[in-house]
Amino acid sequence: MTYLISITGNTVFISSLNVLTARASTPAAAILECFQVSPPVETPVDALCTQVLMVHSFANSYGNPFLGDYVPPLCDFNRVTFNFTVTSAGRQFDRLGLMYLNDTEIWRLSTAEPTSTGIEWTYLKDMSHVLALFKEPQRIIFDLGNLINDVYTAPFNTTLTAMFFKESSPLQAADLIIPVSARQGAVDKPSAFIVPDAVATNDLMLPQNVRRAVFSISACGQAAEEFWWSNVLSSDTATFNGTTLNGYSPFREVQLLIDGIIAGITWPFPVIFTGGVVPGLWRPIVGIDAFDLIEDGIDITPFLPLLCDGGKHRFEIRVAGISDDGKGNARLTETVASNWVVTGKIFIWSDEDGYVTSGTGPIIQSPPALIALASKVGQATNGTNSTLDYHVNVDRSLDISATIQTSSGTYGATWSQRVTYSNVGNFSNSGNDQLNMQKTNGMAASNIERLSPYSSSFSYPIMVASRYMSFPDSDNFTLQATMDRGKDVKSSGALWFLLDESYGHSNLQSESTLSTHQNGTATYYSIPAESRAAGFGSTEQKLVYFDDISGYSRHVRADNSTITFDDETIQGQAREKSWSAITAGAEDEYVKMTIKDMVGRGPIGLGDEV
Repeated sequence: MTYLISITGNTVFISSLNVLTARASTPAAAILECFQVSPPVETPVDALCTQVLMVHSFANSYGNPFLGDYVPPLCDFNRVTFNFTVTSAGRQFDRLGLMYLNDTEIWRLSTAEPTSTGIEWTYLKDMSHVLALFKEPQRIIFDLGNLINDVYTAPFNTTLTAMFFKESSPLQAADLIIPVSARQGAVDKPSAFIVPDAVATNDLMLPQNVRRAVFSISACGQAAEEFWWSNVLSSDTATFNGTTLNGYSPFREVQLLIDGIIAGITWPFPVIFTGGVVPGLWRPIVGIDAFDLIEDGIDITPFLPLLCDGGKHRFEIRVAGISDDGKGNARLTETVASNWVVTGKIFIWSDEDGYVTSGTGPIIQSPPALIALASKVGQATNGTNSTLDYHVNVDRSLDISATIQTSSGTYGATWSQRVTYSNVGNFSNSGNDQLNMQKTNGMAASNIERLSPYSSSFSYPIMVASRYMSFPDSDNFTLQATMDRGKDVKSSGALWFLLDESYGHSNLQSESTLSTHQNGTATYYSIPAESRAAGFGSTEQKLVYFDDISGYSRHVRADNSTITFDDETIQGQAREKSWSAITAGAEDEYVKMTIKDMVGRGPIGLGDEV
């Protein structure tokens, strides 16, 4: 792996690049470099010090996380960047990884699926928003559950390095970070809640001198909830003989409650892991956010008059779906199927020592979600159900306001959120073919007097069409799929950092725009009698990112695990190559999976994921 480096002023922009020139003449058995198309990481030129946090092989690692001890380096730093490098060879599923410092989750990621000859990837991540944790000694708990046996043979060999820097900037990281988690760090265990089996709640006493507070939520669906965005209405789960479809609708909302009162809501991005839908879609270009599952933020500053009273308050994270009666009547639920992996944390910016924050509020306007849905079942000539058409539309809003009294005076604080959601789904061919088209549009805004306002808008469109074909007198099957998806986010201001208006906005990344789009087609086939599973696919992705001081774009295409086009520009420096002359392999071998493993529906059989 090499890096393209561009220097602007006192900042280096680092972007990982595949060394494709060398690969053109390398044998087919070469290690495959996987990557997530992402904006580069900004890094000051003068790195003060580095520290290797982990060198570990995750093999039979369910219930056995990596354990280590972090001691702050002997250098003055206000910025932290991670370099995470992984190699793996053999057969294996994609796996979910969570990194904690004591009880606090700081990073969530997933893995690429390995090849028999090996894969590798490097991901760079800015960790400066959790700077307060790196100022104190910590217990490192890195949980990446994996299984090694006669069938699944690939461990994940990892190295994690932290780089520490000093940067002159008025952006202030939080003074204190408090986890909302299962709090198992003291016994060297991971601290995620598994919802709905567990109730994701902590009773916490916050400091009384709080100037601002932001809550972050990290949440993703697993098992029956991995493909939540393609689920059906609960009234339609038994539509087709021989299979039970996953229900609670294709809509999910993650909620934050404080003392039982709604304090904020997030709408999860539909992450697809590298074994999802059809594995050939994600080699070597992994899905959007697959290596870095982004957390969502909620400004809870309007709750400070309540939270700074010196008492304990209950923080709870819930995942909601939709329950319907089959007659068009619906409501948000307080639970979903198993399971969601969730944690939270509270970012706190402190006021003067000894001061007690007070005020009036919060005043909450949270009307019931507006839900419109319907479904229709079509029958074949023999009377069996052959088609299912359904649609779901949701409109949701939340407005919270308060008056806050701090040492610097009295000011107003508001937090507002809006979302419009639509999903159109279709099953045909007696449930073997599925088309799902979904779009989530939303916005969030925080306005706190004396601080720079924050706003963000987003759009998450996704379309997936899949076809399952089985063969008489054998267990063989073929899965074909087409996907088209994107993520567009525009933000202004800072949510994870404090920015006083007195500083102005010069030389600050106060505005940013990210737009990325991914499409592809792939085929997977399984021949159990030959212990063989293979496939092929093509994926293309375009990404454009720019903020106040930087710009980046990349357009890349992969055909059958070979990069055939790659055009990348960073800070005006272009790297453009067409690799159409490279002969792509006809097919790749994959770990044997069932249709249910990949798309969340269909018969259960041998090879189901562990």
